[in-house]
Amino acid sequence: MNDMAKSKVHFDDVSLYGTPKEEPLPNIPPSIEKPSSNFLKNQLQAWFQPTDNRLAMKLFGSKKALVKERIRQKTAGHWVIHPCSSFRFYWDLCMLLLLVANLIILPVAISFFNDDLSTRWIAFNCLSDTIFLVDIVVNFRTGIMQQDNAEQVILDPKLIAKHYLKTWFFLDLISSIPLDYIFLIFNQDFSDSFQLLHAGRALRILRLAKLLSLVRLLRLSRLVRYVSQWEEVYFLNMASVFMRIFNLICMMLLIGHWSGCLQFLVPMLQGFPSNSWVAINELQEAYWLEQYSWALFKAMSHMLCIGYGRFPPQSLTDMWLTMLSMISGATCYALFLGHATNLIQSLDSSRRQYREKVKQVEEYMAYRKLPRDMRTRITEYFEHRYQGKFFDEECILGELSEKLREDVINYNCRSLVASVPFFANADSNFVSDVVTKLRYEVFQPGDIIIKEGTIGSKMYFIQEGIVDIVMANGEVATSLSDGSYFGEICLLTNARRVASVRAETYCNLFSLSVDHFNAVLDQYPLMRKTMETVAAERLNKIGKNPNIMAQKEESESGNTETNQISAVVNALAAEADNVDNLSMKKGTSQSSLNELNQSLKMSLPRPKSGEFRALFEGCSP
Repeated sequence: MNDMAKSKVHFDDVSLYGTPKEEPLPNIPPSIEKPSSNFLKNQLQAWFQPTDNRLAMKLFGSKKALVKERIRQKTAGHWVIHPCSSFRFYWDLCMLLLLVANLIILPVAISFFNDDLSTRWIAFNCLSDTIFLVDIVVNFRTGIMQQDNAEQVILDPKLIAKHYLKTWFFLDLISSIPLDYIFLIFNQDFSDSFQLLHAGRALRILRLAKLLSLVRLLRLSRLVRYVSQWEEVYFLNMASVFMRIFNLICMMLLIGHWSGCLQFLVPMLQGFPSNSWVAINELQEAYWLEQYSWALFKAMSHMLCIGYGRFPPQSLTDMWLTMLSMISGATCYALFLGHATNLIQSLDSSRRQYREKVKQVEEYMAYRKLPRDMRTRITEYFEHRYQGKFFDEECILGELSEKLREDVINYNCRSLVASVPFFANADSNFVSDVVTKLRYEVFQPGDIIIKEGTIGSKMYFIQEGIVDIVMANGEVATSLSDGSYFGEICLLTNARRVASVRAETYCNLFSLSVDHFNAVLDQYPLMRKTMETVAAERLNKIGKNPNIMAQKEESESGNTETNQISAVVNALAAEADNVDNLSMKKGTSQSSLNELNQSLKMSLPRPKSGEFRALFEGCSP
């Protein structure tokens, strides 16, 4: 009984879909239970657990693994925040917006507003400092994604704290020092003393407060971390490239914004000397927006290397600020140029690879000193075959799953299947098996696709183009166009080609090798019968014996070797009569009959496999 209970408990650990179930919360007696507090606690803990978002799917890959991660997160502690949780997502989003506001507003307030110690300024700084201090606490309780093992998130609070102390803790702490809290405490205790301070000393304190406030700009490191994480997870492929360009442009504008504020801050700290650009432009008492506009114009002129603004630098300090702006502008320009080049190349990588391939082919043709007409044909082949885009399709399809690869090939061959009547009336499974084994080939006008007398190794389906069936005397027996196929007779009879096939126009074909051909037809004998019937009709159309297919079938079904040899003799005799009649009509030479008689003599002593080869040698496609 106990064993059955244990097995039952073990079975209940997983759901019907094979995914582990979450552990139920322990039952609490109604007298002890506190509904309101427990509800809020459960909701908050649910916010701390990983959710089914893009980051979680990228790390764990499946919902089953995500459920296991939730169970592991519960065992780590109630107040450990998972980096894939909803709380962390919205917290990072709020921190991102607050960081952008701080990095834009702080330089303007420090540089262009003299009432740094006003109530609004202190309230904004206190709120920002409080939130950033809370962010440090949140970071101490947030799991860490490992670079070498992304699937295993560190959830141990001790390891999290140790890792955070070694990396970003001190930089985050310095940028979050609550200076305004310190000022409020200092002002509350020594308010009377502040009223008695000398004006010059108060000005020095104000300037010191401005300089200390610049430490908050170190929060830029947090902005870079948040942006890079979001860019990696939530923007993929081309969106990622555009986001990198957008981030770079925003960073350039932010640096220009900081440079403009610095252009005004330094003269302001010096008391606006007479040779400073602010005094020369008489902007000491101007509205802050006008001051900022001129400062930004001066900084952008330096960064873009198009001038020095309205006036060139008149002092040593101004000159150093100008050089600093030029260096930052040149660095941003180089980064932007590199990212833009990478973007242009990644926009159409296949076209770039095609141009590189064509360049290599041209260099090869020049190295081998190929004739001019051959170079032209090679160039035209590449243009028609790849149409300006080059990629390794076999490698791409080989990396897909079997079902996905089959779907892609069926989609690529949809026009071929629609244009070939043989496929339109065939079993869908047969069509799918055939098209997944096809290989795309291109032939130019005048190319010999099949040469008479050769052993056939593949058949062809015409997707686009016109081919001519050419007899030995050079006459065109018939022409085939879109939706037709040829070369199957040779594969059905294991014999040599009876006619040549020549491309009349540019032809886009799909070839099927003999191994794949036999493998597919062995599974679909009815389709083999259909192809043999069509092959017999084509033999009759080009003046060959249509009974070859029937003789082959009869010989294959025979039980004794004598019957097979008799079938060979009869078939050869009938073929000789047909060739004789054909020679009378079309002027076939006596040498063809001699060759046929010679093949008859050589066919009789051959073994079983050779009998059919001799039977159809020279007389079937």
